Amino acid sequence: MNEIIKSIENEYLKSDMPEINVGDTVKVNVRIVEGNKERLQAFEGVVLKKTGAGARKMITVRKVFQGIGVERVFPIHSPRVESIKVLRKGDVRRAKLYYLRERTGKATRIKEKITSAK
Repeated sequence: MNEIIKSIENEYLKSDMPEINVGDTVKVNVRIVEGNKERLQAFEGVVLKKTGAGARKMITVRKVFQGIGVERVFPIHSPRVESIKVLRKGDVRRAKLYYLRERTGKATRIKEKITSAK
């Protein structure tokens, strides 16, 4: 049964998605439909968690807008998600960054992962 589900899901997988990890700062461009018009809206924030696998893989992105924390869940392989760009690689030791919800200001900073260019 799993082989049948995987074969159906493989049709919907996007191949141009970058490697996204928890703690990364990402910019997600989402298609928004308003009436008969369609536009792109960018949502930039920190990845709090990753869930799912295959076509059901999702990320939760958090940003602070006008002093209020906003979280959105994005299905990575959804046709509404136009593109995802990783702006910063985060260096964290947790799989879920729920502790960022209680923190404000400088306490929400995440170390940047430094990679050696070989």
